Amino acid sequence: MKHTLFNRRSALALAVGMSLAGAAFGQATTGAIFGQVPNGAGQTVKIDSESGFSRQVTVDASGRYSASSLPVGNYTVTLLKDGQTVDSRNNVSLRVGGGVEVDLGASANNAQQLSAISVSANALPSIDVTSVDSRTVITSQDLQRLPLNRTAESIALLAPGTVAGSGYFNNAVSFGGAGVSENAYYINGYNTTNPLNALGGVGLPYGAIDQQQVLTGGYSAKYGRSDGGVINQVGKRGTNEWHFGAQVVWSPKYAAADPAYVYFPNQRLPNGYTYQDGSLPGSVYRSRKDNGSWETTYSAYVGGPLIKDKLFFFLAAEADKEQGKSTSSIQSSNPNNLYYQYSRPKVYAKLDWNINDSNILELTTVDNKDEYAGQLYQYDYSTGKTGSFIGNDTSTKMSSRYYIGKYTSYITDDLTFSAQYGWSKNEDYSAVPGASDQPYLYTSYNQNPAYTGGSPIRNGQTALYAKDPSAQNKTHGLRADLEYRLGDHTLSAGIDNMYYGSSNEGQGMTGPGYAWIYGKTNAPDEALDAGLGVGAPGGDGYYVDRYILDNITSMSVKQKAYYLEDSWQVSSNVLLNLGLRNDKFTNYNNLGQAYVNNDNQWAPRLGASWDVFGDSSLKVYGNLGRYYLALPASVAIRGASASTFTDEYFTYTGIDANGNPTGLTSIGPGPVSSNNEYGVSPDPQTVTATNLKSQYQDEVMVGFDKALGQQWVTGAKLTFRKLQTAIDDVCDIQRLADKADSLGIDSSKLDFRGCYIFNPGETNTFKVNYADGSGSELIRMTKEDWGFNEGAKRKYYALDMYLEHPFDGKWQARVDYTFSRSYGNTEGQVKSDIGQDDVSKTQDWDTAALMDHSYGLLANDRRHQLKVRGSYQLNPEWMLSGALRVQSGAPKSCLGYYGTNESDPSSYKSSYHWCAGSPSAPGDAGRNPWTKKLDLSVAYRPAFADHKLAFSLDVFNVLNETKALQSDATFEAAKYTVSNTYNQGIYFEAPRYVRLSASYDF
Repeated sequence: MKHTLFNRRSALALAVGMSLAGAAFGQATTGAIFGQVPNGAGQTVKIDSESGFSRQVTVDASGRYSASSLPVGNYTVTLLKDGQTVDSRNNVSLRVGGGVEVDLGASANNAQQLSAISVSANALPSIDVTSVDSRTVITSQDLQRLPLNRTAESIALLAPGTVAGSGYFNNAVSFGGAGVSENAYYINGYNTTNPLNALGGVGLPYGAIDQQQVLTGGYSAKYGRSDGGVINQVGKRGTNEWHFGAQVVWSPKYAAADPAYVYFPNQRLPNGYTYQDGSLPGSVYRSRKDNGSWETTYSAYVGGPLIKDKLFFFLAAEADKEQGKSTSSIQSSNPNNLYYQYSRPKVYAKLDWNINDSNILELTTVDNKDEYAGQLYQYDYSTGKTGSFIGNDTSTKMSSRYYIGKYTSYITDDLTFSAQYGWSKNEDYSAVPGASDQPYLYTSYNQNPAYTGGSPIRNGQTALYAKDPSAQNKTHGLRADLEYRLGDHTLSAGIDNMYYGSSNEGQGMTGPGYAWIYGKTNAPDEALDAGLGVGAPGGDGYYVDRYILDNITSMSVKQKAYYLEDSWQVSSNVLLNLGLRNDKFTNYNNLGQAYVNNDNQWAPRLGASWDVFGDSSLKVYGNLGRYYLALPASVAIRGASASTFTDEYFTYTGIDANGNPTGLTSIGPGPVSSNNEYGVSPDPQTVTATNLKSQYQDEVMVGFDKALGQQWVTGAKLTFRKLQTAIDDVCDIQRLADKADSLGIDSSKLDFRGCYIFNPGETNTFKVNYADGSGSELIRMTKEDWGFNEGAKRKYYALDMYLEHPFDGKWQARVDYTFSRSYGNTEGQVKSDIGQDDVSKTQDWDTAALMDHSYGLLANDRRHQLKVRGSYQLNPEWMLSGALRVQSGAPKSCLGYYGTNESDPSSYKSSYHWCAGSPSAPGDAGRNPWTKKLDLSVAYRPAFADHKLAFSLDVFNVLNETKALQSDATFEAAKYTVSNTYNQGIYFEAPRYVRLSASYDF
């Protein structure tokens, strides 16, 4: 769909085997403890958590025991015989989704008498031979040591194979080459992914994070709806001791560097091409003087027992405030200094009730808000002076409230049942305080100087788009899991259902309901859009476009799934994880009518782990799986509901005092729409191909982990991902009409939609109604019928290697290197090079011409990545830490008019994979520069305060590198007229800044 204008903003593993009888996978909130007890058959192992929870399991005939589905935390594991303690281990730390091996009884066998023997667990974790996926777990202790930005996405970037997505999508992250909307977010097991468009999700207050699990592939059949990655946060819980604390974090403006100025590119142009404005190359595009921000965060927590061993409470709150200044570009509709404020309060509360040793109830609530406001003041680029108040920027308020309940019952040692239900309400408010009733003036710098005296005439309208203030989203979800251990098998089955409902989402126009887009072409005698009947402006090439976009609507999505899984200990050191998941996705329009109904989507998963020497020192593992991705609710916007998206072109003879053109003469047939969006509600049965399949991806992964002595671990992993089916929209109605005619159907009597949602490269069948309501026809279209040479392609391969020294009380370090390649003709559900967030409705696949020469390097390709992190405890009071991320740049694109003769066969202007009359595949235009980001930290915990008081200083981007992360891909403003901003940096590395913090924990 055509792009709209910009939007802003270890025998030891013998124990393992039996144990996987319970190791947790995926977006879990639990883990497992297992082990070997020589000659211990019939004895009891007691497992006690610091939060009062206790389980007892019996050692089986082979001397093995296992306890699964345990809440994460610290445990004491005790071997009992005839009620007396034989052996125990304390400080056993359980990580989410993993298994911890605790072997008991060996030390007691040589004892002269039966007595209690207590040993602290090794602080250095052994290799988890129960896992068959690819995961990174960051604990709250890690978060205290490392200099990180306080977001879930910044933590996720520590994992190999993750890269920051395009700046168009804020903090979104790409996993393994996938699009940024193809991830899933969880808090305490409940899905908190953005319920509208899946771009991002809700996270916990930073101080409330107990562990964050980042899954980059290979997760089990228990979980789905992601073919990218998973960010799974587990919040803290109360224990049998009261704890409380507070922290203040301050990033002062005076300790931050200014961003670099941005200049218009000054490039040598091909023969026959000129810049739109020859006076601009090399001059200042955007001033960044005093463009900085300052931020303060206050946080506090309290947790402890309401009833010892029974009822526990934890509460954390965070109030983050940010202020700053940003100068717009000289080409903005009204150059300005923006003074902005963000307020981001977060609250997390959790109640844990140990009903008895067999039943647990957990209740969680999360309340996040993100509010923004800004004020605009005129800025004069000629003098560098700030002028009078223009108006307010669009104020936004996003409020998310989640309520989650989970019940777990350990029915027997071998049978566990859990059920979770949650719901949420998400407000999505947006408005412009004191909004002007004037139309927004886009590209006012293109006004004819004959009518302006050389200075653009502007007005007080500060926003292009407006939303319905009552926009909101709701979710509710239920999952239930039953796990049964039968000999060497752990059998699991369950359901996983989610509902998403959105009201009054989308956007319309500010002011009178339209905007003026001023334009200029250096070929004034050529038609602006012959395909739509828009003629030539003539004269000096100046024209104006009355632009309208209105697509506000409501919609909903139902997602249901069930799964079966067997974790089978084939031998003492070989484990197989066999799973099968079935997903059903249904999308509804604003009338509750289904327009997508995908069911019987079988996703097999096969994982294997081989403990090579049987001592957990070398694990070889692999995984093969299929992953289905649902369409988010937002697909109904411009897809399954009424939408108006038109342009109407004129020449003009004057401009009034508010910047409105006067003396209009039409140079077209009236409002035109490349996608036939004229505000008509479609028949939901005609929105998509009748045989539409969900997007899905297959993944193969194989790797090893190897202990190097007692202190180090190393490993490597190969990953290959292949997108098998994609979803996008196609808009070439003439080819559909031609196919109808070839079948003997009179296309002139058919009511064609502007665009149809389909599977690119597949043979799709479309229902098309007769215009007089007399019936419909089914038209079958192959890729050749559309003119496509091939279908949707996306492939990703990677080699990940790492070396790690876990924290031993003194120091820790980890080095990750990833060599990867992401290539094809389909990035995924979004289009990063132009910032298009119309999920699964991008301008890719709209017509065959748009896909010519589209096969190349994809937007999230980073050939080389090096990630280093570590910390060093100088003495009990002082700690140093740091993190380094070095990576090659993103590929560039050059999008221009089509072919050697600068044609526009799709009426999409400068959007084809042609550059100056030559084919230009993604990546052919080069790459953005390599980047390196070094963050350092020093922390002081004085002995006089029993190390409970802490002061820290973090310096981010120590080298103050501010290179471009993404460049403008649009080559031309008009035919043979090069855009002055082509190849100019759009998003840049954030400049150096300092963060100070003080905290107290009791």
